[in-house]
Amino acid sequence: MTFKAPDSLAEQIAHHLAERIIRGEMKPGERIQEQKVTLALNVSRGSVREALLILERRHLIAILPRRGAHVTELTPHKVQSLCTLMSELYILLGNSVANGWQVQSDMAPFVQIQQRLTASFERQDIRSFVDDSFSVMRAAYPFANNPYLQETVENMQPAMSRAYFLALEQRKASMSEFLELFERLLAAVLARDLPQIRIVLTAYAQRSCDLVVSALTVA
Repeated sequence: MTFKAPDSLAEQIAHHLAERIIRGEMKPGERIQEQKVTLALNVSRGSVREALLILERRHLIAILPRRGAHVTELTPHKVQSLCTLMSELYILLGNSVANGWQVQSDMAPFVQIQQRLTASFERQDIRSFVDDSFSVMRAAYPFANNPYLQETVENMQPAMSRAYFLALEQRKASMSEFLELFERLLAAVLARDLPQIRIVLTAYAQRSCDLVVSALTVA
C-alpha cells in the first residue's frame, strides 16, 4: 500500500482557488486579495500566502511586487508554448510505458481508461472525457519512476486544465478524433514503437492547441 499524506490546508486552499480559475469564475488579470480569501474561507493569512505560492508554481497566477497576486492571462502564444512543452513531457511518459511494460496486465489501467473515455464519448460527457485524458499520464508515472518528471507534469496540469475548460464545446466535436488518437497510442506503446508514439502525441498536443486557440479567438 502506498501512503499518501492528506493535503495540507494550503493545498486545499490552492485547489479551491485553482478550480475557480480553471472554470473561468476568476478572470484573467483579476486580483486575488489575501484578506478577502482569508475571511471567505475562515483560514489564516499565512495559509493563503502559501496557497498563492502553490498557484504561482502551477502557472495560474502571477505575484508581482507592490501589485500582489493576479490571475495570469491566457494568450495564443502561451497556449502554444504550453502545448509544445506538454507534448514533450507526454512523449517521455509514453516512452517510459513502452519500454517498461512486461506483461499484458501492465497495460490494464490504460485499457480501463480507454473504456471510460469511450463511455464518456457515448454520453457526450466532455468533462469526464477531459478528466480521464489526464488520468492517462498519472497511470504512466510508475513506469517512468521519475519524481522530477512527475512533479513537472503535475505543476503544469492545472494550466492545461484551464485551457481545456475554455475549449470544452470545441473539444466535444473532436472526441471521436481523440479516441482514435488514443487507440493509435496504445497500439504504438504495445509495439514499443517510439517514433510512432512521438507522432501520435505530437498530433494530439497540436490538435488540442488548435482548439484552445480557436476558443480564445471566439472569446
